[in-house]
Amino acid sequence: MRRPRSLDVEGLGHGSAPIPMGARVGNMIFTSGIAGKDPRTGKLAEGATAQAFHAFENLRQLLENGGATMADVGQVTVLTVDESLRDAVNAEWLRHFPDPHDRPARHTTVQALRGGALLQLMAIAAVPDNG
Repeated sequence: MRRPRSLDVEGLGHGSAPIPMGARVGNMIFTSGIAGKDPRTGKLAEGATAQAFHAFENLRQLLENGGATMADVGQVTVLTVDESLRDAVNAEWLRHFPDPHDRPARHTTVQALRGGALLQLMAIAAVPDNG
């Protein structure tokens, strides 16, 4: 069995917690909760639209660091503090997955999040054979 290889995005992390942003095991990538932090500042972006933008961009970068792309994502779980944030998430969803016939599965859950985050993404991706 292959051991997990930790994946991170420069400028981001889980503070002092010893948790990577994701892990690659064989040809699979599994993410932790990816928040809408700006990697230049390490701080959460202001508002749902900006947090959604950064969360999807952080997911994209994490996948690239693991040898995958957004096209390799099979499932996304969206955690959000309020159902009203769905429009902000959907705008980024459609930007990254424009083809309705080529989108990953998705589930959205409303729950409390830490540190002022309005939303987080968790994803599972399959790295292509050449990745």
